[in-house]
Amino acid sequence: MLKNILCPVHREGWLYVGLFALAAFIGFKFHMHLGWIFLILTAWCAYFFRDPQRVTPIRAGLIISPADGLIQSISKVAPPEELHLPPTPLTRVSVFMNVFDVHINRAPIDATVKQVEYVPGKFFNASLDKASKYNERQIFLMTMPDGRDLIVVQIAGLVARRILRWVRTGDALRCGERMGMIRFGSRVDVYLPDGVMPMVIEGQRVYAGESVIADLQSAEPARTGKRS
Repeated sequence: MLKNILCPVHREGWLYVGLFALAAFIGFKFHMHLGWIFLILTAWCAYFFRDPQRVTPIRAGLIISPADGLIQSISKVAPPEELHLPPTPLTRVSVFMNVFDVHINRAPIDATVKQVEYVPGKFFNASLDKASKYNERQIFLMTMPDGRDLIVVQIAGLVARRILRWVRTGDALRCGERMGMIRFGSRVDVYLPDGVMPMVIEGQRVYAGESVIADLQSAEPARTGKRS
């Protein structure tokens, strides 16, 4: 647990950490309570932008979670219309990240980025289903080694105001490689290839770069579970 908390801060966060630290310094000059408030916000900001090392399973065919958070929903929906793909429903696994989760997003499998589409939009709560259609989002169409496609969508949330991507069309990604982040609360959707069953259930916690969410080589039916 300490390794997940006391870990490097990603370079995207240092500006915010510095601004909060400066505000804390100024706050202590005027009022002790104000200084403590900004000092706590400084610590939280460093915690939010943490970038822990992850150990990624590397067996061929494993699809790994691209985000930390809870499996919010698993549903059959058509792929994003911006990709102009056939409207055949695919299994969509949605991972919801709250403001305390690591927000670095990682490639779910070895793949080449075939297409990237940025869609401006609104900022509804990312836990709502309509966020997939109306919120600001970044869509990645990736081609896997076996020729099949995988879709990953970064979705801005109620608090999130910027989606960052660190890969471009044509980039060859390794499973677990950092591909972007979303600032301050959001969601990531993964559209599995047709016929691939998820190996997670709604309400389950997953970790980017480590948790297996599907297996291209598995013939298992979709999993079920219950809270205990």
